Amino acid sequence: MPDEISADSVIEDERWEKAGLESLAERAVTAALEWHGLHGEVVVLGCDDARIAALNADFRGKPRATNVLSWPSVEHAPRDPGARPVFPEIEELGDIAISFDTCEAEARAQGKPFADHVTHLLIHAVLHLLGYDHENDLDAETMEAAERSILQNLRIPDPYQEKAT
Repeated sequence: MPDEISADSVIEDERWEKAGLESLAERAVTAALEWHGLHGEVVVLGCDDARIAALNADFRGKPRATNVLSWPSVEHAPRDPGARPVFPEIEELGDIAISFDTCEAEARAQGKPFADHVTHLLIHAVLHLLGYDHENDLDAETMEAAERSILQNLRIPDPYQEKAT
């Protein structure tokens, strides 16, 4: 494994400059990787709904905007439902795209601070790069537990609290 953590931001939508995507990405990537005792590099693309809809159509066959997408650098090994993934031993973990429009709308609708919501989504995406998924209930529980713990370390409220009550 590499011995550094790096979050490289590529900003296509200038609203991400004002929102501080570079520092949000650095904080989220660092928190997620340190929580796992890992190092590596992640590239984060800050874009708008039009761009992420095009990416979603190209890579997932879903021609609509979404909040965040991720592309791991490696295909992850299958695992038992609910088990933590075997983490890749590579320097470049993968790429993330995040849409300002959708993130802003979701944060507003959920009454959450924008920075907290973006940080959560970036952590969620980093976990996908590490091999987590939410394809079944046990995997979703494992992934959400990791997210909650990482966010708690950052003093960000549990985004699933409403769901749990």
